[in-house]
Amino acid sequence: MAQINPHINFNGNAEEAFNFYKSVFGGEFSNVTRLKDMGNISFPIDEDDANKIMHIALPIGKNILTGNDVPSFLGKVNENENRSKISITAESKEEADKLYNGLSAGGNIEMPIDDSPWGAYFAMFRDKYGIEWMVSFDAR
Repeated sequence: MAQINPHINFNGNAEEAFNFYKSVFGGEFSNVTRLKDMGNISFPIDEDDANKIMHIALPIGKNILTGNDVPSFLGKVNENENRSKISITAESKEEADKLYNGLSAGGNIEMPIDDSPWGAYFAMFRDKYGIEWMVSFDAR
């Protein structure tokens, strides 16, 4: 069966955001590559972009959360975009609370964690980096 692994674009703060995610989920990065590691004569990297993240990967369970900083020549990511969310299914109500409390710290709550009409313990919010999350636990 195929796996789905979310990938997030940032405007220069991918490393900060991923260190935050690492503090919530635990684990270690399986990859951190900077734009300067990719540059060569045919693909020069602007000095202001050199230390930005080209690729970062944080294994979470059987999945991997990946991301990067968008190089300045590609423009900025629309941080108010809301077409997608990262959905996390917790293994317990306690884990759902921990993830919700950690990831939503400093963010904007759309739906606080609580029992939902469809039976799941559920929350929906945007973290302090503008990334949208859903956390749920379903005991059924």
